[in-house]
Parts: sequence; C-alpha cells; structure tokens
Amino acid sequence: MRTPARPPLDGLKKRLERSRTERGGRSRDGFLRETFVLSRPEARAKAQEWFRRWPKQAYWTEIESWFERPGDIIEFTIRRLPAAD
Repeated sequence: MRTPARPPLDGLKKRLERSRTERGGRSRDGFLRETFVLSRPEARAKAQEWFRRWPKQAYWTEIESWFERPGDIIEFTIRRLPAAD
C-alpha cells in the first residue's frame, strides 16, 4: 500500500504571512517578539539591553529560543509584553 503524497504548502504559507501582516506583527498570545542574528558579544549586549529596558518582572521579558551558528554567531528570539501592568 502506497503512502499518499504530501499536499503543497504554498497556500498555507501565503495565508500565514497574510494573517501575520494583518495583525501588525503581533502574535495571538500578546507578546512582542524580535529575532536577532549577532556575534556572541553583541548578542549578550542586546539581551542585557532588553532586560534593562523592559524588566522581566514587569514585561515578562524572556529569551524564547536561541541557536549557535557557525563562526560564533548567535541567533535568538526575545519576547516581552507590550506594556507593564
């Protein structure tokens, strides 16, 4: 018995891009996210800047994910709430 072929994902990709631009880049969970690709010292400085500017206790600032790329490059996504309560 053959396994059915996977459907093309082009339509899904277009719908996702459209829905993201309609929301102005905000996710459904209310967090603002930004992704950076920087050298290790620059990445550390950028993360420290975010935590100084938007403290974790008030904005729930968090490094959501990070990857170490070749050449000591760090790619990371940081998130925070748009406003403190």
